[in-house]
Amino acid sequence: MNATLKDNVLTLHLEGHIDSGNAHAVEAEVFSTVEEYPQAKLVIDAARLDYISSAGLRILMRLRKLAKHALPVLDVSPEVFEIFDITGFTELLDVRKRLREVSVEGCELIGSGGFGKVYRTDPETIVKVYNPGISLDLVQQERDTAQKAFLAGVPTAISYDVVRCGESYGVVYELLNARTVAQIIDADRTRVREMGQKSAALLKELHEIEMPDGSLPNRKAEFLEWLPNVAPVLEAEEVQTIRDFIEALPDRSTFLHGDFNSKNIMVQEDGEFLLIDIGDAAIGHPVFDVASLILPYLYLPRSAMPEEERRRLLGFALEDAPIMWNTMCGTYFGVDDAEQIERITQDTMPYAQLLASYQGTRRCGYDVDYMSRISVPGMRQRLFPLIRSARPVDW
Repeated sequence: MNATLKDNVLTLHLEGHIDSGNAHAVEAEVFSTVEEYPQAKLVIDAARLDYISSAGLRILMRLRKLAKHALPVLDVSPEVFEIFDITGFTELLDVRKRLREVSVEGCELIGSGGFGKVYRTDPETIVKVYNPGISLDLVQQERDTAQKAFLAGVPTAISYDVVRCGESYGVVYELLNARTVAQIIDADRTRVREMGQKSAALLKELHEIEMPDGSLPNRKAEFLEWLPNVAPVLEAEEVQTIRDFIEALPDRSTFLHGDFNSKNIMVQEDGEFLLIDIGDAAIGHPVFDVASLILPYLYLPRSAMPEEERRRLLGFALEDAPIMWNTMCGTYFGVDDAEQIERITQDTMPYAQLLASYQGTRRCGYDVDYMSRISVPGMRQRLFPLIRSARPVDW
């Protein structure tokens, strides 16, 4: 056995056979290691465990009592999993089967984002490969969210198993010969308004879905929980200004996608629109989703990033981004007058700027020095003037 410690998680790597012949020695080594790190969370890595007898299972039972939490046993082979299952230990421990290995070498890259990349592995399936370092728990959480959304009637791609892709994790989805909205626009710029109209109609459809309380995170609550993390670099009055702005937003149980952009919307051969990448799904006021459209379609084209990087993140020509926003805004709200669209844009802008501040401070890990130098000047220049002049949301 060997052990690794990372981020206060102590992983015990079990190997070979554990039976009555060596259980005593294994137990001594295990508990000697655990005693060195009494505050660490325990995890068992069973990737190299070939067999475990009842004597070995009793070691895990004692570890479970010591850990005082659901003890994860990861990467369990089918043969060892059967032992856990027959003995009832799958009910006592958090036993997870070995993940299927999937290679994306030579596969078509159809999208990329902040957490990973999406590849087409064959005509019927895609796999979202998460960036190295993203935990299995986070990946499984996103897959569970996708399944909840699907059962609630959200038009999502059907998610299958969680897999390994080299040093990363991934989730496999069924998508029959589908392309992203961004790919369609990139291939034929004349379709930008068509794609904008259909995307907005889909977003409107999503916002007609009501989710039970507690089924998904509450977006408004998430923003209120974010405030203490930025409070150390803001004045008390500024923190209260943001709090009052958030709390004034009406409570809703509406389904929110959380990252509704043209690279997360797939169009199948039959024209059906399906969603991928809904790990940020939540419940709350629809303004959060609508405001999120401003970030790629109005903010990104004007950002200071190199043009090539902006183009890569958007997925199609930068000059088509404002057309996408105007089309989606007009379709979603049922207006076609430029002045009305501009009014809606200005009313939504404070929430878009709040989202930008929220994402920026989280991305830097709430580093006080970074927030003081970068985030706070931007918030004082853009966010607070918008908040202080904002009109109440009336839809």
